[in-house]
Amino acid sequence: MVSGILVTLAIFASLGLIAWLIVRAIKRRAFSAHTISYALAILAGVFSYAYFLSMELPQLAKILISILLGAALIFLAAWLQLRRARKSQR
Repeated sequence: MVSGILVTLAIFASLGLIAWLIVRAIKRRAFSAHTISYALAILAGVFSYAYFLSMELPQLAKILISILLGAALIFLAAWLQLRRARKSQR
């Protein structure tokens, strides 16, 4: 039930994003890349959340643990890269 509502909401949000892009193009206004990327990330998050709600609990737990582990590894890699960059500037 909840996942169906979220999918419907995500579809309407997708249509709203497309309409917003068309209106800005007609008015010849510039697109900022970070705004469009942020909007697409939100839409992807809503679709992912709706998909996860339709899963069985053990499978959902495995996927969420994988996502958290991936986020931790990305953070660790970025932190190490920043630390190396600071050392090389000295």
